[in-house]
Amino acid sequence: MLTDDATTAAGSEITTAEVQTGIWETLSGAAVSLLGPPNVVMQLARLPVGHGVAKSKVDSGRADLHPFKRARTTFSYLTVALLGTDAERRAYRAEVNRAHKLVHSEPGDPVEYNAFDKELQLWVAACLYVGGEQAIDLFYPGYLDQRPGFRDAYYSHCSRLGTTLQVPEEMWPSTRADFQAYWDENLALIEMDEVSRTYLLNLISLSELPVRVPHAVGRHHQFMVTGFLEEPFREQLGLSWTPDDEKRHARLARRTATLARMTPGPIRRFPMNAFHRNTQRRIRSGRSIV
Repeated sequence: MLTDDATTAAGSEITTAEVQTGIWETLSGAAVSLLGPPNVVMQLARLPVGHGVAKSKVDSGRADLHPFKRARTTFSYLTVALLGTDAERRAYRAEVNRAHKLVHSEPGDPVEYNAFDKELQLWVAACLYVGGEQAIDLFYPGYLDQRPGFRDAYYSHCSRLGTTLQVPEEMWPSTRADFQAYWDENLALIEMDEVSRTYLLNLISLSELPVRVPHAVGRHHQFMVTGFLEEPFREQLGLSWTPDDEKRHARLARRTATLARMTPGPIRRFPMNAFHRNTQRRIRSGRSIV
């Protein structure tokens, strides 16, 4: 059940509204653009998820065919899940369910997958939480530790990334320590084959988009994505990484974060704020969301 709890964690004095204010204050289009692509790699590193996306029959939602629409629906999901009302979350879940009905394996497929698999949805939600925390820590160092318990409250609130779909609240690890154990356990389960690996390498190198992207831009994009991935993901993709790469990547990421913090709020939040308003208008008018 979707509910707006008065607090985000048992015994916490930090309210949902305070956590949502924190999310809004740290919301950055640059952060989402920078951390979003590596997060897609993380999500699709579970073989059934990778095959479900790479072989999806829902062409309108494919990032390789319709990158702008995919960005709009993904970014909108994040804002609705974390900042939306119960009604908005229910509307989004209904729309995603409609699209997910077509995402399943066929008899004889080498990998079985189903978009309604709660365990896999939990993995996707876990990746989104990891990426969100990584973004805030990079762009606003120390923000989540400004008050005792705030990071824990933020973590509990992020259960919405799963419960806005089919993941029951009780499946979300109770504490951050429990989540770390879950994460470590599931890192051992990541696996890519030729289908998912090729799809992801094409995606992060920007080589299979509807418009031609200069090779230098694609190479830089792949470099930035690679730097935000933990080693098991790089290994599955067959990508090398050196200490010099790490230094250069960290320097570029810090510069981007510094520039973003200097940008006025409405501009810094773009396009997330625009996508969120667009989704709210679509829900009110009964138009398709995804």
